[in-house]
Amino acid sequence: MTRVASDYTDNRFELLVQSVTDYAIYMLDPVGTITSWNMGAQRFKGYLADEIVGQNFSRFYSEEDRIAGLPSRALHVAQMDGRFEAEGWRIRKDGTRFWANAVIDPIRAPDGSLIGFAKITRDLTERREAQRALDEAREAVIQTQKIDAIGKLTGGVAHDFNNLLAVIVGSLDLARHRIANGGDITRYLDNAMAAAERGAMLTQRMLAFARKQELKLQSVDCIALVGDMANMLQNTLGGGVAINTHFPLTLSLVHADPVQLELAVLNLAVNARDAMPDGGRILIDATESSIAPGERPDLSPGGYIRLSVTDEGEGMDTATLQRALEPFFTTKGVGKGTGLGLSMVHGFAQQCGGSLTISSEPGHGTVVSLWLPVAPPDLASHAPQQAARPAVQADLPLVILAVDDDDLVLMNTAGMLEELGHTVFQASSAADALQMLEESRVDLVVTDHAMPGMTGAQLADIIQQRLPGLPVIIATGFAELPSHSSARPRLDKPFRQAELARMLSNVMHSHPADDLIQITTLPDPK
Repeated sequence: MTRVASDYTDNRFELLVQSVTDYAIYMLDPVGTITSWNMGAQRFKGYLADEIVGQNFSRFYSEEDRIAGLPSRALHVAQMDGRFEAEGWRIRKDGTRFWANAVIDPIRAPDGSLIGFAKITRDLTERREAQRALDEAREAVIQTQKIDAIGKLTGGVAHDFNNLLAVIVGSLDLARHRIANGGDITRYLDNAMAAAERGAMLTQRMLAFARKQELKLQSVDCIALVGDMANMLQNTLGGGVAINTHFPLTLSLVHADPVQLELAVLNLAVNARDAMPDGGRILIDATESSIAPGERPDLSPGGYIRLSVTDEGEGMDTATLQRALEPFFTTKGVGKGTGLGLSMVHGFAQQCGGSLTISSEPGHGTVVSLWLPVAPPDLASHAPQQAARPAVQADLPLVILAVDDDDLVLMNTAGMLEELGHTVFQASSAADALQMLEESRVDLVVTDHAMPGMTGAQLADIIQQRLPGLPVIIATGFAELPSHSSARPRLDKPFRQAELARMLSNVMHSHPADDLIQITTLPDPK
């Protein structure tokens, strides 16, 4: 009776396995020979039981996988580890491929000896294709969002720069008419200069938003920095705003660029003032915090200084708060803001290794916090001092080679240098500059960086090889130079004559007289 019940149970189990059509379920002997076959296997792989039983299961693999030994490796892993599972392409009877999930389990006798393997395979081709289609759709959405963001960015840049160009072109046009009649053109020149400086500031903000601005990171005392800004803040914000500060007695130094940090604080203070059209109080305070691993996704573990600017203004609702860091998004009136202030501060904070947070509610003001990393121990003070060496006099007339592929920029640079009393040779490409250096001797080279054929950094490398000791100043509007050129003197475009003169003085004082190339006969610069 018991034997009959057992046979009945075995038959029912075999019937169950044979009836499953969503899974290929079959048995293998210890070397991988197929010993059983169900309807699911027939549906997935296309073989009838009479065609496949007795064959090795390796025929379901591609030729490349068989050569790589994947079938025998799967059986070995299942036998040693007790289970094997993997996904990959498998081959049907008609030669087509399908994406399969395969699980292999060893079957052992009561004494532990290996009898064979149970193999279960699922066809995941449709799921894989659906996932790929979903990923492609997501990528398309992301690309659409990027295009939309680029459209907003370029539209905002075009709008702001067109306004600035209108001032520059209009002022210079009026100045040209006025000077022809002997009139005073000072006001128009001042207007054009002010518009140009606003354009330079807009460019710096865009670079900061793009995290491409070059920073000079060093240890900065936030308490001293804000204290030194007191007069500037009061003059900038006006008498209708009271500025209060609250700092602990001691505060660790932060690792940041002091110039950009000062600009960031000024931006936040101006935003705070604009949020209080009827006046009010601005609080600048700082606290020190330690961030544990996993505590903040936007910050690495370590010590941070939270430098906050708080206003008593109108505050922001949730929708405005979510867009506050978008480029060119502003709640100010037309002409009263570029919408890059917070984006610039956010980019600066991230470049320093920190973050920016905003807390605000309608009617309860806004708190904008800069999270800046605590500066590492400063070892620079222990560096040995080098003996002083004689340097070139700053006011000594020099022979300078100016290099730029833009004729207008080259003419302006040469004009500034000549006004400073220097003799100037001009080259419109790096190749022309190298040829001129073979024919004449100069004291210094001022070169643009972004030039076709050979960049300014590449030109400086060649000059260093051929004429070691010849100073090269790289003038660039780009935020970054090649890493090996980062130590070279750099002049950011646009620059004024005073900035150019200061750079010349610094460079010539840093090059001892006996390191410079001595001038012999000079060709006519004309």
